[in-house]
Amino acid sequence: MHSFPHEIVGAPGIGLLTLTRGEGVYVWDVEGKRYFDAYSGLSVVGVGHGRTEIAEAAAAQMKQLAFVSPVGCTTPVTVELASKLASIAPGDLNRVFFSNSGSEAVEMALAIAKQYHYNRGERDRKKVICRIGSYHGQTAGAETVTRHSIRPPREPLGIGAIPVQGVDCYLCPYEKTYPDCNVYCARSIEAYIHAEHPEMIAAIIAEPISTANGGYVPPVEYWQTLRKLCDRFGILLIADEVLNGLGRTGKWFGIEHFGVVPDIIATSKHLTCGYAPISATIVRDKVYDAFTKGIDSLFAVGSTFGGHPVSCAAALANLAIIEREGLVENAARMGEYLMAKLKPLVETNPIVGDVRGIGLMTSIQFVKDKRTRTPFTFAEARMLGVRIHGILRQMGILVPHSFGALALHPPLCVTREQIDEMVAGVETALRMVAG
Repeated sequence: MHSFPHEIVGAPGIGLLTLTRGEGVYVWDVEGKRYFDAYSGLSVVGVGHGRTEIAEAAAAQMKQLAFVSPVGCTTPVTVELASKLASIAPGDLNRVFFSNSGSEAVEMALAIAKQYHYNRGERDRKKVICRIGSYHGQTAGAETVTRHSIRPPREPLGIGAIPVQGVDCYLCPYEKTYPDCNVYCARSIEAYIHAEHPEMIAAIIAEPISTANGGYVPPVEYWQTLRKLCDRFGILLIADEVLNGLGRTGKWFGIEHFGVVPDIIATSKHLTCGYAPISATIVRDKVYDAFTKGIDSLFAVGSTFGGHPVSCAAALANLAIIEREGLVENAARMGEYLMAKLKPLVETNPIVGDVRGIGLMTSIQFVKDKRTRTPFTFAEARMLGVRIHGILRQMGILVPHSFGALALHPPLCVTREQIDEMVAGVETALRMVAG
């Protein structure tokens, strides 16, 4: 094998699965076995597999003009996609920088935030507040603000990241209870700001709902508190919408559930739903204006394939499908149905402590003891996840490897009948692992 093996070490029989085709929520392997794609690839293929309309749009653009230099040039389709994103992004998030992946979108968000302050004369603002348990990507800067279990083997990483506790009202790291806590997890960040000096902090970055941190949906006040802290101390607020964005949560962007407008959004996965690589970093007008003060203020960063016309054509065709078929609304409706189907697991399965989510972004929390809410150790959770993954794969259902919580993110086009099929398999697998 010449490619790097993406498989779980110590998990016999759970290696690479070679898939050959897909249609809707299903994919088939080389032996003709059909699988329910319960995680949309990697929470990517929102419109479902086999959408020839997207392929045709990409092919048409490829025949017309496949590539232009990103230095001093653009294409109509790139401009059209930027305009489309500006029209659906919240508030005055109107300016778009294209790159190729979610990691790069986050990387650009961090770079923009730091240069924003530099251009305004606040050149000490280099630090970024990030949350323990969150995942933001695997490029150098993005991994610096990633505080997930994948990080330690590659340390030491870059400096300047300030880790703070994430939000989890089920297993609160502060041993508090919502709403009596008055979102202490968010309010406590002010102490970190003072400790690190406000004039040295460029941004706070967080996912509206963090899948890597168990998929807990924060209270509305959480994000409102972050917004107030940023406004008070002149810090930019970055919403990592790589996974949340463009329909997954039942709204165009996950941040819309919380009634605040971030200064920068990074998004990627549902932009083309996996049909071509692309990502976007979207900024508010006030951020963009800081880069228009002359040649020395320019954002002198290039990406050879950023804004690639073929990817932009695929993105426009993909977004058209999402709008035409009402897939954002379907995610909200089917998400409610999925939650209603999964909630009984809290009462019927001994290792299911909580079921939570929003839209088609749900998580099943596993615990050793429901009464005390004692979680599994990392090693225990890892092996439990391997078992669940293996059992479901044998049953013809593809899910991600879980580390304490199982994420279910079916395509946005999923139906009630397909949700019934998926949930039935998950219930069987969890009964088997719970003994």
